[in-house]
Amino acid sequence: WKTIEKSVLRSPLFSDFFISKETGLFFLQKSRFVLAFAHNQRIKMEVKTYTADAFAEQEGGGNPAGVVIESLSDKEMLSVAQILGFSETAFVEKLKSTEADFRVRFFTPAKEVDLCGHATIATFSVLLKLNKILPGFYKQETKAGRLNIEIKEDGLVLMEQNKPQYGEVLSKDEITDSLNIPLEYIQEDLPIQIVSTGLRDIFIPIKSKENLLKIQPDFEKVIKVCEKYDTIGYHLFVLNSDPNITADCRNLAPRFNIPEEAATGTSSGALACYLWKHGKISENQLLFKQGESMNRPSKIFTTFSIEDGIVKKVIVGGTALNIQERNVELNNFKMS
Repeated sequence: WKTIEKSVLRSPLFSDFFISKETGLFFLQKSRFVLAFAHNQRIKMEVKTYTADAFAEQEGGGNPAGVVIESLSDKEMLSVAQILGFSETAFVEKLKSTEADFRVRFFTPAKEVDLCGHATIATFSVLLKLNKILPGFYKQETKAGRLNIEIKEDGLVLMEQNKPQYGEVLSKDEITDSLNIPLEYIQEDLPIQIVSTGLRDIFIPIKSKENLLKIQPDFEKVIKVCEKYDTIGYHLFVLNSDPNITADCRNLAPRFNIPEEAATGTSSGALACYLWKHGKISENQLLFKQGESMNRPSKIFTTFSIEDGIVKKVIVGGTALNIQERNVELNNFKMS
């Protein structure tokens, strides 16, 4: 206690402190933080978070994501992501830079990932709702690079992705084995291929929507395949006969503790590039549906531009519904 009193209580960093007679705890007041010190006790910190359903087609749909607008350590960010339990949580930092407006980092409950589409949509929807930004153009700095963001007047968030990188074509037998499906489920005239516009995914063409919804994967085998090829997950899709809907999709990422998610922005951008490369689309304004298998219907708008036969720009867009505030309590350090 003498050490605490000399080094902390008398520090000019803290403007106020008080003692709880009931618990024997010293409380230090600094800015918005209240830290509790006690012998052999943990310091508790409350973090304000926001949750939003990105790419939601209706209430109850979309892919939920967490958004945090506080400065935290890597360990604390991972802890918050684990407590929230969403497939991804975004951590936002305002930058004083001419190169980017915000730095955004993305954590699954297992680890950090370079980019997340639906968490980006959630992030800028939350910033807009909190009046921290206005409709307009912004740049976000991510571990996948600096990417452009546009906010429309109606709240639609458009995010630019990286130019596509086309990877390996995989064995259909290897993939069907991991999905517990016969080879006949796979569309014959399209390859199973790895494509990335920021994150590597395996794209798997399925013949019918009925078959798509029936698939029950062997997640352990899916993980092994993803580890073998260093991919995030599987993106299964079936082309839709409705002229207003390009494809119905499912996304599996058990390698990152995400068995399935309801809307995947990065995969949607890459899927658009895959379909263009293999001659399955002639338009560049696409709509992908996802989440039906989870009863969380989602819609993801995608567009791209072509110059000299090469995809030069990929943009994915959507809105977020059901934005709510939620406080998360962290037990950070132990005093002994």
